[in-house]
Amino acid sequence: MTNPLQTLSAEGVAVWLDDLSRDRLRSGDLHRLITERSLVGVTSNPTIFDKALKESDAYDDQLRDLARREVSVDEAVRSITGYDIRWAADVLRPTYESTGRIDGRVSLEVDPRLARETERTVAEALHLWWLVDRPNVFIKIPATAEGLPAITQALAQGVSVNVTLIFSLDRYRAVMDAFMAGLEKARENGHDISRIQSVASFFVSRVDAEVDKRLEKIGTDEADALKGRAAIANARLAYETYEEAFSSERWKTLAAAGAAPQRPLWASTGVKDPSYDDTRYVTQLVAPGTVNTMPEATLEATADHADITGDTVRGNYPQAREDLEAIKKLGIDYDDVTSTLEDEGVDKFAKSWEGLLARVSEQLGRQS
Repeated sequence: MTNPLQTLSAEGVAVWLDDLSRDRLRSGDLHRLITERSLVGVTSNPTIFDKALKESDAYDDQLRDLARREVSVDEAVRSITGYDIRWAADVLRPTYESTGRIDGRVSLEVDPRLARETERTVAEALHLWWLVDRPNVFIKIPATAEGLPAITQALAQGVSVNVTLIFSLDRYRAVMDAFMAGLEKARENGHDISRIQSVASFFVSRVDAEVDKRLEKIGTDEADALKGRAAIANARLAYETYEEAFSSERWKTLAAAGAAPQRPLWASTGVKDPSYDDTRYVTQLVAPGTVNTMPEATLEATADHADITGDTVRGNYPQAREDLEAIKKLGIDYDDVTSTLEDEGVDKFAKSWEGLLARVSEQLGRQS
């Protein structure tokens, strides 16, 4: 029987996992998810790696070697994460080949402490691209104001990029502009732009968490009725924005040269509010040419009981605008919500990176 993940894939949604560990790789579990759960991609972040190191002894041999070499903690983190990313990329290489280089991707994040520093972000992105040395890797760069030119510069040098931490429609437009500018420069630089890919990670559940908190403070029946509406409305309008950008004459010129569009990726798709249906950020965001990267719990919930009913995005633009307008009329400032979420996201990612560094430093100390 066709399961919901297979149906989701048939609707044009690429199923990715927001998790990675050496245990998952060593046990063959990643390969199992590819064959049994329609998985075609993986994303990672510092919190994921910190958890993997905390819960497993699979890293001990490498940690021992790194300690003997007396490498810096920063270099140890690059070596450890690069090893896992390279391994995952190899597991997903057949998917990469069978999908015409579209999927079979694994994402590795630039040090998030550099989110406000353009040139250092570019340098780190290029180093990670060289370090992993796999064509099916994405280097994650945040969509901060300083990250936008870094995205363009990395793409211009042939690096495939996962743009992360997108919350607002205006910033998403700027991301797509940075993507096209990067491809234009890559073409000028002599790169085969058909081999450069990108996704734009539009964050979902965090929008509901922030807006719902503000609606609760208002406390009226009208406010209560709008809880859980903002994130899906925002993401649906992001898809409308994507359709507009990738039907432009500018894009048609790039497509004629072999470029593939930058796909919208729904990130942060695990529900934050336990009263919400655990697959809502999957079932309500079905549209062709998208990616949904899920925590394992959301992936399994989708496989178990999600009701995939076809495209749930493109026929709902008017309702999405109506929902966001109703929230605005209650005095909730959309721009303040999205800027708050970006600032918090940058801060959380940086703290996660510091936690990962502390974990590796402590474990290196135990090996010496």
